[in-house]
Amino acid sequence: MIDFVIAAYARARARGQPICGILALIVHTWLTFAACCDCHSTNVRSLVAKQQSNMPTRIVSNIRTTLEMIKIEHTLFALPFAFLGAVLAARGIPTAWQIVWIIVAMVGARSTAMAFNRIADREYDARNPRTRVRAIPSGALSVGFVWGFTVVSAAIFFVAAAMLNRLTLFLAPVALASLILYSYTKRWTLLSHLVLGWCLAIAPTGAWVAVRGAIDSPTPLLLSLLVMLWTAGFDVLYACQDYEFDRREGLYSIPARFGIARSLWISRALHVGAFATLVALYFLTNLGVLAIIGVIATGALLIYQHTLVRADDLSRLNAAFFTTNAFVSVILLVTFGSAVFFRH
Repeated sequence: MIDFVIAAYARARARGQPICGILALIVHTWLTFAACCDCHSTNVRSLVAKQQSNMPTRIVSNIRTTLEMIKIEHTLFALPFAFLGAVLAARGIPTAWQIVWIIVAMVGARSTAMAFNRIADREYDARNPRTRVRAIPSGALSVGFVWGFTVVSAAIFFVAAAMLNRLTLFLAPVALASLILYSYTKRWTLLSHLVLGWCLAIAPTGAWVAVRGAIDSPTPLLLSLLVMLWTAGFDVLYACQDYEFDRREGLYSIPARFGIARSLWISRALHVGAFATLVALYFLTNLGVLAIIGVIATGALLIYQHTLVRADDLSRLNAAFFTTNAFVSVILLVTFGSAVFFRH
């Protein structure tokens, strides 16, 4: 596999396809790191012997476990909003260069954030029945491996920011610091839900900056505010399942402070704010019928999400959290994004 990627990189360079070549090199770096890191052994000679005999199996195992650790499927929450920010900024399809590096930046940033969060929370995860099966507390991945993965992911994020423009590179440390800070917020503030919202809200404005090199309109800021309130609302719902654990461990969260019933109302209020921001975004962009369809569909999904969860019944929380939220971001990308093409 690694030889194949190296060959692909060489062919891409020979054909004058720098984007494909750089992406191949990035994949090569990740695969090499996954292949060379043994999660359970500190003996170098033993590591080399295992590499020679079990490299394909270990690559597949490490990659699968790592993707599970960073919840790669949750990229559906933020990536469509990044694409929407880019489409609105470009008033159409951004360049291939911009699209590629926005994707690389998103993957790098999200991988950094999730991996660092698993490191920071590993002791809590080991004590929480819901999370003790995660990669570090279960022993599937070592702390050293996850640290290495975090550093590599952060480096990829900075490379992607540098490939876009000067302002994205200048703002990259702010984004990365926000992602790292979030992992500690539950230790000292119940506003951690809004901090998580801020972290995801960086995506659409960041993509706007990636395309235009400036924040020259209130449009990306409104889109980011929408993402922040929407994310905080569903994170309050998600935190309800850790109500007892958070209180016992002295962690800060809205459910731990106000109880589950009141937290559901707080979540609803945040989503009302998100919907109001979406309506404001619609009037600001004036994108017509397709966009209003997106507004209506999003409102319906938010309402449906809250019908799935009751204070005395959290059994359908995963459906509320994963399914409906993934639909929200995709629907807004399709409707608002398509409206941009019809308008321009």
